[in-house]
Amino acid sequence: MQEYTQKAKVLGLLFLTMTLIVTLSLTTHSGQANAQNKTLMQPTGIKSMATNATNIVLVHGGWADGSSWGKVIPILEKAGHRVIAVQMPLNSPADDIATVKRAIDLIGGPVTLVGHSYGGFVITNAAYNNPNVTGLVYIAAFAPDEGQSLSNFVDAKKFPQGFLVLDNAGFSYINPAMFHDMFAQDVDQTEADIMAVAQKPFKASTFGEKSGPPAWKQLPTWYQISESDHMIPPDAQRLFAKQMNATTLSINASHASYGAHPDQIAQLILNATKGIK
Repeated sequence: MQEYTQKAKVLGLLFLTMTLIVTLSLTTHSGQANAQNKTLMQPTGIKSMATNATNIVLVHGGWADGSSWGKVIPILEKAGHRVIAVQMPLNSPADDIATVKRAIDLIGGPVTLVGHSYGGFVITNAAYNNPNVTGLVYIAAFAPDEGQSLSNFVDAKKFPQGFLVLDNAGFSYINPAMFHDMFAQDVDQTEADIMAVAQKPFKASTFGEKSGPPAWKQLPTWYQISESDHMIPPDAQRLFAKQMNATTLSINASHASYGAHPDQIAQLILNATKGIK
């Protein structure tokens, strides 16, 4: 009887040991499986538009739209930057500035803000006190001080007769027959003709709208001067660059320098993203 009792105890211990081993094994496997499941089930969320590189917002001018940057955009994206080319309504500076601010908020900081022509007026105001913007690039663009307007630098009445055509709502068009020679004389004729047909009308009253406090007093700036510009006098462009103490690139180019010299324009923008002065 005593021998039977001892055997029973031994069997009981063996059974208890086996139970503990199985339990520990199941617990460990379950923990690993749960950890794997948690990893697989983690929500990925909406991919942020921001990247490690500086984001870039491109702002067109009058009689143009976001597609005017078509030759520059691929170069910037190939360099690893996320880019938005805004589509401004060109109804008023207030609406255009608000449009650019929304694009800045959407893409997230840090942002290099780039403006061509009237787009320079817009970025001067949209970037003021905007913590997402780290640099401004002006491409043959207006860069007014507070209280100044486009008309301080360009008198629309001095354009050649018939150059600007107004519709019944006060929006101006560039006469397509004069578009190439005045706006884009160094751009391929066919390309310039397409630009003329696709131009976005520009509210004529915008010429008299006054600018607010300028962001170029707060941020580092870069400026491209078009030496053969028939829209904004090169002397005015040099004045803008000087008053901002901008890093300056001069090109023997038309007003549409982004179309005729996209590599140089893109390189200036890329330098700005890196803070190269």
